[in-house]
Amino acid sequence: MTQIQIYLHDTLKQRKIPFTPIDKNNVRMYVCGPTVYDKAHLGNAKTPVVYDVLYRLLCYVYGKEHVTYVSNITDVDDKILNKHKETGKSIHEITEQTYNWYIEDMAKLNVLAPNYRPRATEYIADMIELVKKLLANGHAYEAEKQVLFDVDSMPSYGRLSGRSMKEMLAGARIEVADYKKNPADFILWKPSDAGQPGWDSPWGYGRPGWHLECSAMSSKLLGNDFDIHGGGSDLIFPHHENELAQSCGAFPNTKFAHYWVHTGMLMIDGVKMSKSLGNFYTVEEVLQKEPAEALRLLFLTTHYHQPFNFTFEGLHNAKAILDKFYNALLKNTDVPTVEAQPNPKIIEALADDLNTPLALSYLHEMVNTLNKAENTQERAKLKSELLASAYMLGLLYNNPEAWFKGENNEETAEIETLIQKRADAKKNKDWATADAIRNILKERGIVLEDSPTGTTWKKI
Repeated sequence: MTQIQIYLHDTLKQRKIPFTPIDKNNVRMYVCGPTVYDKAHLGNAKTPVVYDVLYRLLCYVYGKEHVTYVSNITDVDDKILNKHKETGKSIHEITEQTYNWYIEDMAKLNVLAPNYRPRATEYIADMIELVKKLLANGHAYEAEKQVLFDVDSMPSYGRLSGRSMKEMLAGARIEVADYKKNPADFILWKPSDAGQPGWDSPWGYGRPGWHLECSAMSSKLLGNDFDIHGGGSDLIFPHHENELAQSCGAFPNTKFAHYWVHTGMLMIDGVKMSKSLGNFYTVEEVLQKEPAEALRLLFLTTHYHQPFNFTFEGLHNAKAILDKFYNALLKNTDVPTVEAQPNPKIIEALADDLNTPLALSYLHEMVNTLNKAENTQERAKLKSELLASAYMLGLLYNNPEAWFKGENNEETAEIETLIQKRADAKKNKDWATADAIRNILKERGIVLEDSPTGTTWKKI
C-alpha cells in the first residue's frame, strides 16, 4: 500500500474531492455494466475502459487484494424481450451470445476482469427482499399488480442529479398512469405475461424493475455502504437517482455509494451517437479499421469527465501514436526487462481525478528518453519503467513485432514469401526484381529494414 492521495470528481458534491475509502483494506467499487441484447457499441466500451484505469490505480495504491470491483450484467430487460420478438431467438440464446461478444470485446481492449460480474437473474431473491424492506419502511406501495417506489416518501429525492421534481418529470420518459401517487414514482416489481421471463413473488409472477437490480447486487456483494459507484453520465437520472433513493430507503442511516463518478457523454463527429442519425458504431465495426489498443488510447486522450468525441481520424492518429511507442520497444527487443515501478509522474496524473491526457504526455516523454538512451543498462531500466507505466493505462500489451505485422496470418505469409523472393533476387544480382518487390510492399504500407542478419518488416 503506497501513500498516495487520490482525488475524484464526485457528482453528488459537484466538485473534485479527496478520496478516502470506508476501509482501506477493502476498497469497493460498483460500475453499471451493459444490458446484453446486442453487440457492444462505443459507449459500452468507453465506460469500462475508464473504470479499468481507476481499478488499476486503486490496486496500485491499496494493493490488489484490498480492492473489490463489481460490474454487473443486465440479462432481464424489455430491450431483451424486444430482441426476442424481433429475431425469434430464445432469451437465453440472446443473452449468452451477447454476453460472450461483450467479454471478447473487453479482452481486446485490455480491460481487466472485475472481481465479480453478477447477472441480474442470479439475484432475483435479493431483489424481492429489497422490495419487502421498502414496503415495510413506507417507501413503496402496491398498485395494479405492481410495486412502485414512492418518491414523495424520500425528501432528498433528486439530490444526485440536482433537479427539481418539475425538471425531472420534463427531462425523462416518465410513464403517466392513474395508479401512481406521483408521476415520478418508478417500478420496483411488475407482472410478466405468459412467455415472458418471470419469477414467483409475494406480488405475483413478475420481474424486477431495472433500477432495483443494481441496488440488490451492489448491496449483496459490497455491502449497504461502499466506496465508489460509477457509470456513464446518461445514467445519473433516472437510474442512479433511483438506485440511491431505494437503497437508502431500504437501509436507513446508510449513504449507499460514498462517491459517485460519471463519464462524459460520447459523441460521434460532434453529434450524440444515435441509430436514427446513422452514426451508431459497434466495437466490432470500429476494430475493423484499427487495432483495439488504438481505440483504448483514443478514449484516454480526453479526460473521462468531459464529453468524448469519436472520429475515425482520431482513431487513426491514436494508431500512429502507438506505432511510435511500439517502434521504441522494437528497437530495444534485445534489452531484457528488469523489475520496475511506474513513473511517479504517471501515478500523480492518474491520482488527480484520472488525468489520462497528462499521463499520456508523460508516456510520450518516456518514449523519447528511451529512444535517446545508449548504454544497455539505462535502456533496460527505461524500457521496464515504460512498460510498467503503460500497464497503468492498459497499453503496450502487444509484442512489438506482432503489432507492426498485424493479425492477418495469410497476409503475413504472403509478405514473408515476397521478402524471400526479393532475397533470392538480390542473391542472383537481379536488382530490378528486388527493387520492384520493395516498391510493391511499400505501396501496401510495408517498410523493409535490411541488416547483416536479414530483412525485417513492419506496417506503417
